[in-house]
Amino acid sequence: MIQRVKLYVTGKVQGVYFRVYTKEEAKRLCLTGTVKNLEDNGVEIIAEGAKDKLNKLMEWTKKGSPNAKVENVSVKFCDATNEWQSFGIIK
Repeated sequence: MIQRVKLYVTGKVQGVYFRVYTKEEAKRLCLTGTVKNLEDNGVEIIAEGAKDKLNKLMEWTKKGSPNAKVENVSVKFCDATNEWQSFGIIK
């Protein structure tokens, strides 16, 4: 069953290739969705896929890219919409 998760990540997550690494990890896990920087210096990730794969992405997000310093990850599960065919970065 496909599910959707919305993650809000804070800390040193901009300027450290966090979005690029997130995209690579999501693709590795066969997830679809988006990742984008927010004006408050946080990052928003919306991902859809199998629950076990979403759980793996959530675990990965707690550490993030090599130079990131993640302080907090908030998680919200929602209904899947199947609106994406792949995982992309929103500039």
